[in-house]
Amino acid sequence: MKELVGRLAALDPDAGAALQVIAYFDRLVEGRAGLESLVRGAAVLAGCPARLVDEERGIRIRVGTDGVRRDEGGPVGSGWMSAPLVAGAAPAVWLECDGPPGGVRAMVLERTAAAVRDVLERTRGRTPVADPAADPASVEVLLDARAPEHDRWRAAGRLGLRQTAPARAVAPWDGPPVVEAVTSPVARGPAAPGYGRAGVGPAVPVLELPSSWAAARTALRFTAAGTEQDPGPGTVYAEELGGLALLAEAVGPADEPIPDVRALERAIASAPWAAVTLHTVVCATSLRAAAAELHLHHSTLQDRLAQAEHWLGWPVHEAHGRLRLQLALMVWRLHRDQRPRSTGP
Repeated sequence: MKELVGRLAALDPDAGAALQVIAYFDRLVEGRAGLESLVRGAAVLAGCPARLVDEERGIRIRVGTDGVRRDEGGPVGSGWMSAPLVAGAAPAVWLECDGPPGGVRAMVLERTAAAVRDVLERTRGRTPVADPAADPASVEVLLDARAPEHDRWRAAGRLGLRQTAPARAVAPWDGPPVVEAVTSPVARGPAAPGYGRAGVGPAVPVLELPSSWAAARTALRFTAAGTEQDPGPGTVYAEELGGLALLAEAVGPADEPIPDVRALERAIASAPWAAVTLHTVVCATSLRAAAAELHLHHSTLQDRLAQAEHWLGWPVHEAHGRLRLQLALMVWRLHRDQRPRSTGP
C-alpha cells in the first residue's frame, strides 16, 4: 500500500494524498477508534477545525488543528464544507473552512462521515447511560460549575442528555443527586420516580444544570416527611417557590427561631393533631374544605382551631392570621432541615 501511494503521489499529488486519507481512516476503523479520534483525524488532515454534530443522538464534538477538543465553537458558517452521515440527511460532519467541494478535503469529509457511520452502527445497541445511578461521577461533573465546559459536555453525553434539550436536577432527601431530561418544560407530577422525598430544580440548558442543582437543594429544604408530625409536600418544585425561596437564604437550622416559630412548636408539642391540622388549614381553600380533608366535622375543627389559637397567640380564622401561620410553618420546616448529607458538588 505504501509503495502504491508513493507511485501515485509521483504521478498525481492530489490522488496520492487522497489515497493516504483513505488508508488513514481505514486504520482508524480497523482499530475501532472512537468518534473523537475520527474528528481529530479530520481536523489534522484537512488543516482546519472539524466538528461532528448529531442532534438526534446528542453528539457534539469539535477538534482544532492542534488536535485539542474544544466543543465551545460558535455557529456553523454558511460556506463551510460539510457532509451528511446518510444520503438525504442534514449535514453532520463539518470542516470549518470555505472551499470548493473537491480535493483532499472532500475526501476527508467523505471518509470521516463513513467512519462515523460505522462507529454509530457498531455501537447502536449500546445506548448512552440513561440511569444516573449508573454513572454518579458524570452527574457530579455535570452539576459542578467549576468543572471545565468540555468535561461537562462529555458528562452530559455519557448520561444520554441531548445538548439542545433541557434537563433538570433533582435533589433526593437521602440519596445522590439526579439529572433527568425534560420532555416538557411545564410538566408536573412525581419528579424522579423512585427517589421519594425530593427537591426539583427548573428545566435549563445542559450547561446551566449547576444552577438547577442549587435551586433543587433549596426546594428540598421545603419538603416534608408527610407524617402527622411533619405534614407537607414530599416533592417541591423550585419554580413554584417564588419569593419563598428567599426564606431559605435567611433561615438555617442553627439560627435562633423567631417568636412565631416558638409559638408553633408549643402548639405542636401540646397536641398530636396540631401539626397536621394547622398545615391543612393554611393549604385548604376554606375551613370547610380543611375539615373534609381531615375527615372532621366542621364544629370539631372550629374547636381545634380555638385551642390552637390559644397556644399560638394569634387568630387563624382570617386571611392575615393564616398567612402568618403559613410563614411560621415554612420557617419551622427550614429550621428542621436535618437531612442526610447527600453527595454532590
